[in-house]
Formats: sequence, C-alpha cells, structure tokens
Amino acid sequence: MSSGLPDTARTGAATYPRMVGDIGGTNARFAFIAGPGAALSNIDTLPAADHAGPAEAIQAWLKRHGLPVPYAAAFGIANPVSGDAIRMTNHSWAFSIEAERKKVGLQSMRFINDFTALALSLPYLSDEEKRAVGGGQAMAGAAIGVIGAGTGLGVSGLLKCGHDWVPIAGEGGHVTIATRTDEEAATVRVLARQYGHVSAERALSGPGLLALYAALGELRGLPTPFDEAAEISEAAVQGRDPLCVDTCNMFCALLGTAASDLAVTLGARGGIYIGGGIVPKMGEFFLASPFRSRFEDKGRFSAYTAAIPTWIITAPYPALTGATVALQTLDVAA
Repeated sequence: MSSGLPDTARTGAATYPRMVGDIGGTNARFAFIAGPGAALSNIDTLPAADHAGPAEAIQAWLKRHGLPVPYAAAFGIANPVSGDAIRMTNHSWAFSIEAERKKVGLQSMRFINDFTALALSLPYLSDEEKRAVGGGQAMAGAAIGVIGAGTGLGVSGLLKCGHDWVPIAGEGGHVTIATRTDEEAATVRVLARQYGHVSAERALSGPGLLALYAALGELRGLPTPFDEAAEISEAAVQGRDPLCVDTCNMFCALLGTAASDLAVTLGARGGIYIGGGIVPKMGEFFLASPFRSRFEDKGRFSAYTAAIPTWIITAPYPALTGATVALQTLDVAA
C-alpha cells in the first residue's frame, strides 16, 4: 500500500479550492485543499451541537479561518447516505444535501458514510499510521475490512476491482451482537431489557461502553459511580477500578468477535483495521486485552482468522483523506 494523500498534482485547477470533512455525532472536522497537489490545511474541529446544520458549521469554519467558499466539498458523515435527505442517527441534524449546498454556495457537495470515507483512506496509510495487534500477513489484492467504535459503531470494507478499490457502504454496526461467554450473554440480556434488539453498536460505542458497565455492575451487585465512557476507559487503563477493567476487557472481547465476523464475511485476508475514537486511546491496555485471542477464536476457521492481520489506525485524520479520494470523481470530469 502507498502512503500519503491521493496524487492530485496533475489535475486541473478548475475545480479548486476544495474542502473535505468528517461529521460525527459529536464533532464536525473540516480541512481545506487550496489547489491540485496541495496538502490538507486549516484542519479544525467544531462541536456539531453548536450549529443548526452542516451549512452553518461550514460557514463558521470558513469565517474562522478567513477562507473563500470552495468550489467543491466531500464529507464523511456518521449516517447512511441514500438520496438527498439525511437524518442523522446519533445527532439532531436533518437536512437536504442540495439545500445545504446552496446555502454555502458550493458548486458540488457530496456526502458519503463516514466509514466509507475511512475505508477509502486505507490504501494511503503509511506504516507509521497504523499499529499491529497480533500476527498475520496481509494477502495482496484481498478484501480489507474496517470497524471502529466512537459515538456509534462504524463498519466498512474495500474490494479490489481492477486497479481500483471499491468501498462498501453498509451499516454493519447494527448487526445483532454475538457473545461467547455466559457472563457476556447475561450482560446482553440486561441490555435487551432496555433496548429489545441489542445490536453490536449498543455495546461497542461510547454509549455502549457505559451501558456495558452499568449492566455488568448490575449483574455483580456492584456500584457504578462513573457516568462517562471516557471515565470508565481511563480507570481501566490505569487499573484503578476492577469493574472498569472487566468492562473494557469485555468490550475488547466483543469487538474481537465482531471484527472476526467481518473478516470471514468479507473474506478480508487483506487485513482488518480498527478505527474510531475509543480504541486508540486505550493504548497498551488494548494490546493486552482479549481482542486478538477472540478474533482468532473461530472454531474450524481459527487458522483462517489467525492468518489475518489486525491494525489500529493511528493516523490523526484518516477520514479526511478518504473524503479527498471521494472528490477524485471531479478530476475525471474536469
């Protein structure tokens, strides 16, 4: 795999400047591309709740940095994208893409699922922008998977098509969660009383980590004083609270099962990448967690999954790179 941004140095300037973005349930991050071959600049993050919609957030970012209205933009967004209307699952924004384009004054505006954007970035990650978890060797040209927990649980993948990589725009975070131990199953039954259907996202996300903690505490008859996912993760990483340690280990084990399900479903012998905001912050805790052993625990297919490498994405803004790739369709038309 190559590293760095997509090569746009030979494209014309007619469709520049451009902007790219990564819009989640909590934050919206934007970057500017001044011209062909230019690096991402003016990277900045705005709280989504501070703005009525994408147009207002974009306008605030442009004003803050003294930038002109770009010609074109592409955004990854934590939501399914089908047609013009978007209503975010984990945030209050509901809008028409065309209406937002007109508000900002862009000539072209494109939205793709945020994990589709993340998947598009994978061929451009350098060795320094990912961290191996366990062994395995990537098979050239084979499918690649990506999964990541943040405000929600994102899932996507890449399939080789000729010389290009084609992303999968799915909603794999909403599959039914799979358990392997009696305590995991009992914990999910507690969650089912609250949610009915317990998707992978109900446990493998920021809100999910908090829900796992509360459910496991209920099963064990223990107090659960923490009310933020970041507090639970921090207490686990520092080894300060046994319930937090066990909650995060269960989180990592369940993520290992979800990742291996993705691997065998896609035939992702090119590797599985782990994105999102939660896992990279766990650091050494995650490496020592049950994630990899659970990933390889696939019964008759354990040798198959053991041969597949897994990596944590450590690049700071991979979805922005993926959104840049999504804009390359303009280069074909220009």
